[in-house]
Amino acid sequence: MHTHPAHAADADPRPLLGEPLPLDLLNTRWVDNDGAHDLLERPGGLAIWLSSAGLADIAPDTQETLGALLATRTALSWMVASEGSELELAREMLNDTLGHGRVRRLLGSAGPESVVETDTPGWNAAWRTADLYLRLLEEGPDRIRKCANPVCPLRFYDTTKNGGRRWCSMGACGNRAKARRHHERHQSTPRQAR
Repeated sequence: MHTHPAHAADADPRPLLGEPLPLDLLNTRWVDNDGAHDLLERPGGLAIWLSSAGLADIAPDTQETLGALLATRTALSWMVASEGSELELAREMLNDTLGHGRVRRLLGSAGPESVVETDTPGWNAAWRTADLYLRLLEEGPDRIRKCANPVCPLRFYDTTKNGGRRWCSMGACGNRAKARRHHERHQSTPRQAR
């Protein structure tokens, strides 16, 4: 049996890849025509995500890593979608992740170095994800967006010059919205008498 590379067992099946690490972690949950999916709940899903995120060499594929990432994903989910007391709880949860690591500055043989140190290797991916979320907040919190498709949970960092990106991807949600608007226009327009 021939397996197409896009459907290989270790291929990342998610519809949106390449977003900054915190949004990429949020995007491990998505919805498509087959229903809701969670990459981190699939067998081998953690290894796929670590590889896709470029973290496979620095974060082990262990239950500790999975637990740390799930806690961080929950905190990030609440951070981007909550208000009031839920937002405060999300902040505490994210700070808990950040409490498991630090950046140590050193003077190495080639000059200044920054080294990430975490309590255990299992916290490495989660800590780096939480740390990068802080940087996104510093650079442009208004650029962290949810796809305009109301049923799509995917998040992206809008890097367009004018800040006008609306869809996780034009090839998926954007084209579906265009087709829906086209269909609605043609359904509501009375047919011309021939």
